[in-house]
Amino acid sequence: MTLQDRVRVEKVETLSNDYYLLEKTTLAFQRSDGSWQTQTRETYDRGHGATILLYNLEYRTVVLVRQFRFPAFKAGYPDLLLETPAGLLDGADPAHKILEEVEEETGFRVSGAVKLFEAFMSPGSVTEKLHFFAAQYDSNSRVSQGGGLEHEGEDIETLELNIDDAVAKISSGEIQDGKTIMLLQYAQLHLFARDRT
Repeated sequence: MTLQDRVRVEKVETLSNDYYLLEKTTLAFQRSDGSWQTQTRETYDRGHGATILLYNLEYRTVVLVRQFRFPAFKAGYPDLLLETPAGLLDGADPAHKILEEVEEETGFRVSGAVKLFEAFMSPGSVTEKLHFFAAQYDSNSRVSQGGGLEHEGEDIETLELNIDDAVAKISSGEIQDGKTIMLLQYAQLHLFARDRT
């Protein structure tokens, strides 16, 4: 029996369809003991996204951005959020879209982004799947100041940090963004592991 056989959607209500789609779904789910249970779930559909870590092995650095995130502010986070560049796909190919996004946000033009993995970041309520990438950069990669798009409300600062300092900011609480933590830990374990003596 597949999961499709264990889920029966009974009713879908649109709660909001302003910027993204918020729905309330009533469904029957067949539990592992064979009984059926009625459940109600709200899902927020904002499309899928991509994020990227730019890294330089020679100088042991990474590029992050700092920007205002209202949901984090609303949840009590008192500062701008330090994170990896990211953006929604809007139906585009993830590998192509993330290269546009990283240049727009940071001013770095890179090629050869390597896809690392995919992950659902908040599967209890958000349908978004995030595609994770990494790409190397050097001093010639910076082609503009970046900063994002003003008409989208973006006011983005670009930072270049030593990988060890960036990872330390996870423990200190200066980095609290999930995708950034995942990419920095991946980089520490895999990308920068070979240059340690």
